[in-house]
Amino acid sequence: MQAINKYIIIETIAEEIKTDSGLLLSGDDANQLRYKKGRVVNPGTEVIVIKPGDEIYYDKASGHEVVINGEKYSIILERDVVVVL
Repeated sequence: MQAINKYIIIETIAEEIKTDSGLLLSGDDANQLRYKKGRVVNPGTEVIVIKPGDEIYYDKASGHEVVINGEKYSIILERDVVVVL
């Protein structure tokens, strides 16, 4: 599978979020955060900085989800990436 142009195919990473006081947030609380973490499966043909395997944070309201060969992926635009780890 190959993304084209500025699109990026990613797998969402479920995060365990801990507050400063050491409390673990539930999935519902974590969903209230603006950004989600993901792993890049395939960057598009015009994406230069982001490489396969990079972990990123992206705007959770961006893109859409697809199922390819029984696996669930998100498709986002390069401009929706805010951090590359």
